[in-house]
Amino acid sequence: MPDPEFELENFLPYLLNQAAEASSLAFQQVYKKRYGMLRTEWRVLFHLGVYGQLTASDIGARARMHKTKISRAVHRLTERRFIERVTDKADRRVAHLTLTAQGRAAYDDLRSVAQTYERNLLAQLAPEEVGALRQALLKLSGAAPQDFT
Repeated sequence: MPDPEFELENFLPYLLNQAAEASSLAFQQVYKKRYGMLRTEWRVLFHLGVYGQLTASDIGARARMHKTKISRAVHRLTERRFIERVTDKADRRVAHLTLTAQGRAAYDDLRSVAQTYERNLLAQLAPEEVGALRQALLKLSGAAPQDFT
């Protein structure tokens, strides 16, 4: 029997998750089919493509991904020669990550696909809706977690 006091389909975190999944499925197929990448791997690749040399910690802070997931993605991308790890001379616990030529080519290819994909996705919305959606999502993504218990 449905709960008349709670509509899951209208619960904002649920809606955001549903929208994220629905909007990313077709793009996910592209990076998976072309490069055999998982979601965390393309996110690491894109952070390095956009920002240049970073550490895994830098990526974790920017992408809000757990360090274990980043570590696995970095390992796979390094094995497949998409990224290069260079140990910091001053602190051997730190590795600086950069795209290789192969990684740069994959990033450039996927960036082009991502830009076209985003244009097609946003074409479903009126220009004012696009602006409002971006503004709301930026506001929500910057919101600090709160203790609700």
